[in-house]
Amino acid sequence: MTSEIIFAKLSGSGNDFICVDNRDGRFNDLLGPDRAGDVAQVLCRRGMAVGADGLIIAEPCEEGIQADIGVRFYEPDGSQAELCGNGTACFVRWVVSNGWLEDREIRILSQAGLVHGRNVDAQYVQVCIPSPKDIQHDFLVQALGQSYTCDFAVTGVPHVITYVRDVNQVEVDKLGAALRHHSRFHPRGANANFVQVIEPGRLALRTFEFGVEHETLACGTGAAAAAILAGVRFDWPEKHLSGKEPVQVKTRGGDVMRIYFTRQADGGFIDVCLQTRVRFVYHGRLGPDMLAAISALPPSGAVHAQHRPEL
Repeated sequence: MTSEIIFAKLSGSGNDFICVDNRDGRFNDLLGPDRAGDVAQVLCRRGMAVGADGLIIAEPCEEGIQADIGVRFYEPDGSQAELCGNGTACFVRWVVSNGWLEDREIRILSQAGLVHGRNVDAQYVQVCIPSPKDIQHDFLVQALGQSYTCDFAVTGVPHVITYVRDVNQVEVDKLGAALRHHSRFHPRGANANFVQVIEPGRLALRTFEFGVEHETLACGTGAAAAAILAGVRFDWPEKHLSGKEPVQVKTRGGDVMRIYFTRQADGGFIDVCLQTRVRFVYHGRLGPDMLAAISALPPSGAVHAQHRPEL
């Protein structure tokens, strides 16, 4: 049985994460690709373990790759995510606070490619993510007997955006689940985001996240997708579309995220960055019951394979 696992718990605008250091490979047997999802299922379960919206693993980069550190993200259902915006912000704060890297912009290798992060101040962390892909505007989706006008983009992971009059009136877990599993987005599915436009440059957002399979208090890549797509749909002032001023996104948890991006002449987007408030919650050691539970997991990944979304 593994003798000790030290972890950190951080929250990015309401998304909370368990962070484990595996840069030296000490947990390769436990946190390798075949078992890390199973471990995430156990540790992220609220009320029965640490509880979190995801497990984040720090790891080394292969020689020759122009990155400072590697990262893997796992959802509570055991599936691996290519990217997590708020998770990356927490990762940046954790890495720098541990003194592993200098307090500057750091280059992080994720499954979605290279992302950059830096501390903005004592509260906010900025993360710059790859340019959005597969952008789709203004299509209809039938769900729960109604028709919804939607937009779509992949900001590291897929997001469908639905515009509503009042986010507080949306049954997010019910409608979000219907959109998340809609046949239009098969086989992978999509995170379902409900967006209320308060005024140009200001949104309120609620998100049903796949992998968590419930509403979360925030979603970084969802906020980025919502800001970009809303800005285009409603033809906002150029200052919001050129990176001069951020789009402010109020999360379900109450924090305000700041999204910067630049629209290009060909309709693409570059320099997509999110700023999120990060709270360092605590350091901890897994107790003997948790260590026994994860050490007893089968090596094949059989525990979570049936829940892993197809890629």
